[in-house]
Amino acid sequence: MPTLPIPDQYRNDPNIIFAHPRHTEPDSRLEPSPAQPTLDRINHAIGSSGESLETIIHVVFTETRDLFTCDRIGLAFLTDNNERVTAYTAASEYQPLLLKSGYSEDLQGSSLEYILKSGKTRIIEDLELYAKKFPQSRSTRILLEEGVRSNMTSPLMVDDRIVGLLFRSSRQPKAYQMQHVHTNLVLADRLSQIVEKAYRIEQLKTAMNNYTEMLGFVSHEIKSPLSTIIMDCRMMLDGYLGEINPRVTQRIKRIVERGDYLLGMVRDYLDLARIEGGELTLRAIAAIDFFPDIVEYAADMHQSLLQENNQVLHLNPPDSPVIINGDLNLLRIVVVNLLSNAIKYGNNGGRIEVVVQAVPEGMQLTVKNEGPGIPASEMPKLFRKFSRVQTPELLRRKGTGVGLYTVWRILKLHGGRIRAESEEGKWAMFRIDLPCSSHK
Repeated sequence: MPTLPIPDQYRNDPNIIFAHPRHTEPDSRLEPSPAQPTLDRINHAIGSSGESLETIIHVVFTETRDLFTCDRIGLAFLTDNNERVTAYTAASEYQPLLLKSGYSEDLQGSSLEYILKSGKTRIIEDLELYAKKFPQSRSTRILLEEGVRSNMTSPLMVDDRIVGLLFRSSRQPKAYQMQHVHTNLVLADRLSQIVEKAYRIEQLKTAMNNYTEMLGFVSHEIKSPLSTIIMDCRMMLDGYLGEINPRVTQRIKRIVERGDYLLGMVRDYLDLARIEGGELTLRAIAAIDFFPDIVEYAADMHQSLLQENNQVLHLNPPDSPVIINGDLNLLRIVVVNLLSNAIKYGNNGGRIEVVVQAVPEGMQLTVKNEGPGIPASEMPKLFRKFSRVQTPELLRRKGTGVGLYTVWRILKLHGGRIRAESEEGKWAMFRIDLPCSSHK
């Protein structure tokens, strides 16, 4: 970090101490640096904490109480292009905490700005005196309401980069001296990389949650109007709104075709949003007759698309009903996706065959189509999120790359599995196995 002069407003203030921890040696007459057993306990506890920042701060607060006079410890990070500092989590021996997670304050003109530029530790010996001299500091006023009287703020650094701020506070004035700065350095060096890693992980989780929520929201908002457009177009094609000339008919058919594709994509993303949002839970219903309740349902959904592609669908029911315990809606998603893929990636005018049969382990469903098939080199890419088979023929047929991933997740939830087989240039087949409650 660069060596910077202390700003004029803090230079001659005895209530505010700035010390560079790397240049601060402990006074031999005072407490030594933290004993290794304390660090070992922190290392062990943090290692088993699941990298939750809340847990990490609680552990550090608890394990270092004998090293510092400390009634409160807080962690903050830089936000908004490093122009603001935002409180992230805190631990204390008292309640309530008034300066809570999410509290944010501008850095410009504050003593925190100098900490971040210089890498020094700041000690405020008496917050009441500080508040009188710097009344613009809202965080100081809030801490005073909590009963806090003194504070030590240290930067958490990784490779000379400040990744966060660690606040130690006491309800007693003048609770922190120079040896505490040195002691804090030993802890901060251990804590900085762990805190940064945990923060990045939690940021990614938050970003993923935001992405999932937006994905679900946008998909849901698109679904209803799109369904209405397709329905209105089909009404026109069926003559309910009067006769239309052949040229307009072809245009409307193209609208329906593109609308069906978009609607299928919306369904895929809604399913994915449920999975990524942790909403994919099993709501089992007993006594589902797999063939009529699921397979025939999926076939009915695809009749118009089969007709448009001049494809022939052959349904082969089991010799006797196959009864399964499972989530009816989720299993319908599985078969709807498999049948949709068979149609989409099958030959125009080709044959699609669906077979349901009882096997010793439960039940088995196969969906096979005539088409370009899948090269052996591309098989490992199946059932992965956003992964599509990279062949010129298949890439020309639009898809989201999430349907088979969704199928795989749902089957795992049911204790089932899915496999794929293919002969390139001739056919592709997907086989699922599920445990059954009974075969009647």
